[in-house]
Amino acid sequence: MTGHKISHSHRLTKRRFYPNLRKAKVRINGTVKVARVCTKCYRKYKVL
Repeated sequence: MTGHKISHSHRLTKRRFYPNLRKAKVRINGTVKVARVCTKCYRKYKVL
């Protein structure tokens, strides 16, 4: 996602919004693997 960084004088410069990802152990087809998951899933215990 993209947008603008706005300074105090209201000058606009381009910036990007990156997802907040964490490394977590995830069970995929019965095997445990390390994957990058979003913090919303990480906090709701949707991963191991």
